Amino acid sequence: MTEPSTSFYCDLVTVALHRLKDRIERSCARLGVNYPWWIPAYSTLAGVVLNAVAYAQRGVLHPEPLVAIAALLALGPVLVWIISGRLLPPWLEFFTTAVAVVLYLTQPVSPDFAPLLLMVLAGEVGATMRPLLSLGISGMYSLVLIVAAETGHLQSAPLYVVGVVLGVDVGITLRWQMRALTAERANSVIAGEQATLAERQRLAREIHDIVGHSLSITLLHVTAARHALQRHADLDDAIVSLTEAETVGRAAMGELRRTVALLGSSAAGTQPLPGVADIPELIEGSRLAGLDVRLEDSRTGAKISDAASLGLYRIAQESLANIAKHAPAAAVAVCLTQDSAGTRLSVRNSLPAGPHVSGPTGTGLEGMRARAQQMGARLHAGALGGEWVVELTVPTPPDKAARITPRTESASTP
Repeated sequence: MTEPSTSFYCDLVTVALHRLKDRIERSCARLGVNYPWWIPAYSTLAGVVLNAVAYAQRGVLHPEPLVAIAALLALGPVLVWIISGRLLPPWLEFFTTAVAVVLYLTQPVSPDFAPLLLMVLAGEVGATMRPLLSLGISGMYSLVLIVAAETGHLQSAPLYVVGVVLGVDVGITLRWQMRALTAERANSVIAGEQATLAERQRLAREIHDIVGHSLSITLLHVTAARHALQRHADLDDAIVSLTEAETVGRAAMGELRRTVALLGSSAAGTQPLPGVADIPELIEGSRLAGLDVRLEDSRTGAKISDAASLGLYRIAQESLANIAKHAPAAAVAVCLTQDSAGTRLSVRNSLPAGPHVSGPTGTGLEGMRARAQQMGARLHAGALGGEWVVELTVPTPPDKAARITPRTESASTP
């Protein structure tokens, strides 16, 4: 029969430590003590060692009855935990240990380790009770030591009193440190939840803009195909419109995949998200769907941030989607300008004739305002002089504003 290997014993020790850790954590949780498991374990071990030394100093083989009672009282909380798995209430542990020290002092020795139990106890008091109460209890411990010194049962009492004061000070410091750590963890959790919510809202706006625009353009193509079949029985025009609708749908699906991929840990793909440079292509797709759109681009060519570029594209996309939904026959003018104040996007369309009928309130304008606020931009959206105007101004950072000069000519797409 072979003997167990060293690794076998190491595994046994590891399992035993894990079980001890779990039991200590469960016991602390029942009592409402919010400390790492090793802190109560260290405090308990220190008390057991000091109790054993104090007992040995007074005679292991032939101790006095009071000394044996003192040892049992000091060891009582540990025995209760071993048997039941529950920690004694703090006030009861502090009382029994204090009585044990008094009984130890009835048989004085020099140097005496028994008063050191009060130092450990003072640290536990400071770590688990309110500061005023812990100071009061440590004062009582100091009074016990002073009385023992005055009656000739203790030498070097001032040193022990200093130890009690230091113990309660360490306990109070530990208690406040744990409270601060708990508050910091709670704040971190709240900050994480807020960041997650903000990211979800950002992605929701992205998806809303993508789906809203693509569906609006797709519906225009489908409507054109239906009209071509119903009114003119023109199969070729219907196929062209349906093909364009399919193209828009596929492009929207690809953009949705790239956006949703941001939720995962893997890379979102090699194709970048759209920006202001893609607005001409966006307008060309709207024109193919039947919108009367004109683009004027008089930008100076200065670079803007990726976030601002994406925001300009999304707001132009949402504006065109709203026009396709509410005023598909309107003439639309999209203007891009840039100067020292920033980059401006203006989308104007004529309001449809007749009284305005209010429908259900969507989230498009609200999403545009949220996106503009996120970029630190100014947004105006509303009726102005018989037109519906959406105007966005993205401010230029101060270090780049000085390098932007106005350009006299403009590039226009008919």
